[in-house]
Amino acid sequence: MWIADNWNDYEVIDCSKGEKLERWGEYILIRPDPQIIWDTPRDDRGWKHKNGHYHRSKKGGGDWEFFQLPKQWQIHYKELTFNLKPFSFKHTGLFPEQAANWDWFSRKIRCAGRPVKVLNLFAYTGGATLAAAAAGASVTHVDASKGMVGWAKENAASSGLADKPIRWLVDDCVKFVDREIRRRNRYDAIIMDPPSYGRGPKGEIWKIEDAIHPLIRSCTKLLSDQPLFFLVNSYTTGLAPAVLTYMLGTELKRFCGSVESQEIGLPVSRSGLVLPCGASGRWEDAAV
Repeated sequence: MWIADNWNDYEVIDCSKGEKLERWGEYILIRPDPQIIWDTPRDDRGWKHKNGHYHRSKKGGGDWEFFQLPKQWQIHYKELTFNLKPFSFKHTGLFPEQAANWDWFSRKIRCAGRPVKVLNLFAYTGGATLAAAAAGASVTHVDASKGMVGWAKENAASSGLADKPIRWLVDDCVKFVDREIRRRNRYDAIIMDPPSYGRGPKGEIWKIEDAIHPLIRSCTKLLSDQPLFFLVNSYTTGLAPAVLTYMLGTELKRFCGSVESQEIGLPVSRSGLVLPCGASGRWEDAAV
């Protein structure tokens, strides 16, 4: 498992009975997590003294309950700054476990010894975009949500990266990739964090089980002659690490590199164990 254990401003304090107790900067949140099927004692005082609690409805969805929580606040990861705000379906605008991948590809970009062009698909609020730009890459950031792209720009400005070479695009990722192939544009690295299910700007339906492999195949046509890395993230239960390895290994076999896939996770302070948070597949150039 790849573990995001370099945070100072974020912490999973405890987890029990389908919920996790988290510290985001100075604020304590309780959010649901379906993987937490164990029933352990809730002894930490944060369970009773929280600033926000997302209650999941039995009918689907849910609602936030707030206790002296600002509408927006910031946390930091190394040189990066993120603006947080609770919004629909338990989210805050950041997936802290992805820091394990940020550290990995940032090292590769810094050690490449050449300019690196990165394509970040389903780029959300820009965590990977900011990490890649801070490491010295030029980044094309693509997401179907205008609001998410705007939020990512705010994070870039807060991180002192507003003047870095980042292209901010509101677009359907699949259609954008098809156009880039026709335009013969090339990238040295590709990051994708696709949702399990979603809709594009014009109502296009995305189902990861049907669409992920064709998209990976299409993206390989955008890679430069000497690609640096290809990262695929998955929060879908059916896409095990071995499935990610198989797809990347099949579609990138013409390049000289290696593939490894693992679960990603966050350390839990109270138990000393690790909370699983999805999976990532990494292809990387064998020479770097």
